[in-house]
Amino acid sequence: MSILSIPSPIYGSSHSTLSISRLPSSLMAQPLQVRRRAKGKGVVVMSLEAGIGVMATKLGMMSFFQPDGVVVPVTVVGFKEGNIVTQIKTEATDGYSAVQVGYRRVRDRKLTKPEMGHLEKVGAIPMRHLQEFRLQTVDQFDLNQRLVFDELFKEGDLVDVSGTTIGKGFQGGIKRHHFKRGPMSHGSKSHRQLGSIGAGTTPGRVYKGKKMPGRMGGTKRKIRKLKIVKIDKDLNVVMIKGALPGKPGNLLRITPAKIVGENIPKN
Repeated sequence: MSILSIPSPIYGSSHSTLSISRLPSSLMAQPLQVRRRAKGKGVVVMSLEAGIGVMATKLGMMSFFQPDGVVVPVTVVGFKEGNIVTQIKTEATDGYSAVQVGYRRVRDRKLTKPEMGHLEKVGAIPMRHLQEFRLQTVDQFDLNQRLVFDELFKEGDLVDVSGTTIGKGFQGGIKRHHFKRGPMSHGSKSHRQLGSIGAGTTPGRVYKGKKMPGRMGGTKRKIRKLKIVKIDKDLNVVMIKGALPGKPGNLLRITPAKIVGENIPKN
């Protein structure tokens, strides 16, 4: 990456220069879906997945007894009809390589006409959720191909699971940020209050990012490097060690765990 200096008429001066990071031409030629610009942070590039993944539905938690007698807390994940390839994006057509996957069959009237047209183009069933998995190569995938979990993963593999956390609503500082409360005695006038939020005249404002009461939960969260404990083909469920985001019935995205040096290059 090189630095380019160009004249910039800042504060009326014609001699000042503005340094701009110049990215490779191959990256600048990519569409906006890949090359997203964040305010004040230059160019943000979407990250590659370690491999193709699937979508699933959280069913709940239970205790799993291993053959050696060790009890492991696991989350049971089920699969509804779907996980079908609905679109394949390539460098030639879209500027990047990705596979779009659909999940959870719904009735036709639940989708808009553009959504139905997009799925009917490849002969796929109507599905509620569409997500992309950006990969290095997409040559091994076909349109309307069904992705089967036990063909992509096996017991003992590590996966990254992302989903939407349980919404808690508007919460105070103690529950949201684990603040300590004040004395609960009769003379105290500060039991669960937030307390001071800054100085006086200097700086005369509240710093951005101050931990204060607000809406808690309901955000996207990824739990990394979770172990697949059991794959039950008869019940069509998977048991993953540990807790997963959201409540039962929540949509989950399961992908191979990113391990630098193994399935993710160090550079």
